[in-house]
Amino acid sequence: MKSFILLAVLLTSVHVTTAGSAAHRCFCQVTGTLDDCACDVETIDSFNNKEIFPKLQKLLSSDYFRFYQVNLNNPCPFWTDHSQCGLKYCAVKPCTPGEVPEGLKSSSYKYSEEASQDLEKCEKVEKLGAVNSSLSDETLQALQEWKKHDDESDRFCMLDDEDSPESKYVDLLLNPERFTGYKGPEAWRIWNSIYEENCFKPYSVKRPLNPLVSNSGEHGQGFYRWLEGLCVEKRAFFRLISGLHCSINIHLSARYLLNENWFEMKWGHNVSEFQLRFDEELTEGEGPKRLRNLYFLYLIELRALAKILPYFERPTFHLYTGQPTQDNKNKKLLLELLHVAKSFPLHFDETALFAGNKKEAMKLKEDFKLTFKNISRIMDCVECFKCRLWGKLQTQGLGTALKILFSERQIEAMPNTSNTNPSFQLSRQEIVSLFNAFGRISTSVRELKNFRSLLSKLKQ
Repeated sequence: MKSFILLAVLLTSVHVTTAGSAAHRCFCQVTGTLDDCACDVETIDSFNNKEIFPKLQKLLSSDYFRFYQVNLNNPCPFWTDHSQCGLKYCAVKPCTPGEVPEGLKSSSYKYSEEASQDLEKCEKVEKLGAVNSSLSDETLQALQEWKKHDDESDRFCMLDDEDSPESKYVDLLLNPERFTGYKGPEAWRIWNSIYEENCFKPYSVKRPLNPLVSNSGEHGQGFYRWLEGLCVEKRAFFRLISGLHCSINIHLSARYLLNENWFEMKWGHNVSEFQLRFDEELTEGEGPKRLRNLYFLYLIELRALAKILPYFERPTFHLYTGQPTQDNKNKKLLLELLHVAKSFPLHFDETALFAGNKKEAMKLKEDFKLTFKNISRIMDCVECFKCRLWGKLQTQGLGTALKILFSERQIEAMPNTSNTNPSFQLSRQEIVSLFNAFGRISTSVRELKNFRSLLSKLKQ
């Protein structure tokens, strides 16, 4: 492993010229106002690192958010020559039944105090042998609706069946996202399928730095002419996917296996790996563009958190784990975080999307939704289980953010709808993925500060 890192450093030193500092070559374009936004990079950096990141990390360490229910055994729906990664760091360790809080298991749909009270009423009516069964029928129907969350048409991603015997709880803190060694043609087939078939791109337009296409570095200028000519919605879609890909690459560079022996495994920042992915010269100008897309993704998910505040402010909603004291503390922390998110001064304006001709806008929104659902299905084709876990979680989280952004009327109508037929609903799987996905983006922004510092210390 040490020899590999030394080789990477030597390769980097051969390719990197002296035209500016190492930090400048990665971050030369990561400054100022972002495209299609009224916000700048510096404002996001300061807001995230000082206001959001500390609160969010504390929240994500709580039982409600650290245990994620997922099916990692779904078959790949797109190709048959699909195998499983044999690398030891690709493995995911699911929880044993005793490790998961009781409130998250059989009672995992008791998201609110009201749900618990309705269930108790239903049981009391049954015990008393009441003739009038309308209450229990209504309650059972409501509980069934909450469980199934009959809003499939509003979703932007596929969710796992939580009732499937293949669906297991995973402790995210014990299975962190980091470099596993999963790379090469198998990994690139995933991203190639996403970019080439699910980003509204014609095959005639060649994506720069596509490792599966020869001389792809020559195609950058034509690609960006095509991208700038797209409508704002399709351009935003590409930037979201690019931002997600960028964030994942930052995580892999920040939690890299630097040394392994009989006594320890040392994980940490691999500066040369970061440079190979983001240095302006080593990536033919692509790296800094990708980093800017990370900030665009951050704004989208931050805006979703600000808009969903009324949903979590309801007194009947609880982060239910069966531990009342801790659950109440976690809800208080959650609301504090969401109020901070709402206070951000330069939010993304989602009303600029799907705002044209009503019929065309509806068609475009549906295409947008179906395409993103397809990407969430591609995650079941990732051969590394650790990568599949975090890929599924982050695509579900982004899909949930998009669902929130484009459900404004349903969210606003919540105070006027009945508890048995809410106008808007989120499953626990959606809630956990939403906040953990934003936690990954927030961590990436925070890690950029670390990499800036490390790169600035390199000798040129």
